[in-house]
Amino acid sequence: MATEARSRDGVVDGVRIDLVRLHETWMELLFPRQRTAKHSVLGKWEPSSTVDRAKYRAWSALGVPLVGLLYPLMLVGLATRFYARRFDSAATRIGLVGVVVVTTLAWGALTLAARVQFGANARGFYAVLAASVVAIVSSGLAMTFRSVGGRFVTVALAYPFGMTTVLLPPVVAALFSPAVGDIVLTGSVPLAEWLLDRVFFVGGFDEYLRTNYDLDQWGGLGYVILWFVVAVPLGWILGILVSLANLARPSGSDDGGESGPNPDAE
Repeated sequence: MATEARSRDGVVDGVRIDLVRLHETWMELLFPRQRTAKHSVLGKWEPSSTVDRAKYRAWSALGVPLVGLLYPLMLVGLATRFYARRFDSAATRIGLVGVVVVTTLAWGALTLAARVQFGANARGFYAVLAASVVAIVSSGLAMTFRSVGGRFVTVALAYPFGMTTVLLPPVVAALFSPAVGDIVLTGSVPLAEWLLDRVFFVGGFDEYLRTNYDLDQWGGLGYVILWFVVAVPLGWILGILVSLANLARPSGSDDGGESGPNPDAE
């Protein structure tokens, strides 16, 4: 019971520290020396005038519900960072050329299977071939932009290309596997409808797409294009969530020795 109580107290303390860090980060958007005050000789900045105190308290109160809403998203970012590090570690060991070679072998085998399944002139074969090229190029670009470094480049480019490499294989496999297709392709239809109704409705672009294109066109290439379109913003979202996680639990730093439970710990 004592061990369980200590574990529970550790989790509660970790959550408290995370929330404090996020709130201090929010405060530092307008006021100096909030988050890093413990490392500053000057200490934490505090308002001195009545007007500054009013602004400080109002901004602090506004940040409380916002931090509460962001915290679950930060936890998603922590989980994403955890698995991204595993992929990154494996990719680092084999290098850019190794990643491209492994991806080429995997997609080459899938393309060969499509050739046997569809025949050289079938549109389904060309859909698989196109997806293979996109996946191979995406894996190489993801590794390249990751090696460039910098949070902006990683979020804007590396994550979207990485998500493309991850999302395309099941979609392409579904083109010539009825078992996979029943799940992936069937589920893609309501996703496409949602995007048309909620995203591409501006200027009647949704009607243009409905009239001129279909997911089953070109041997199913429409499904591949759909998931490529999804992969890019999804990569941005995951990259932003990882950045949010880094605000609360910096990678390689604990902001002075305090930290919550670390999901990255082995």
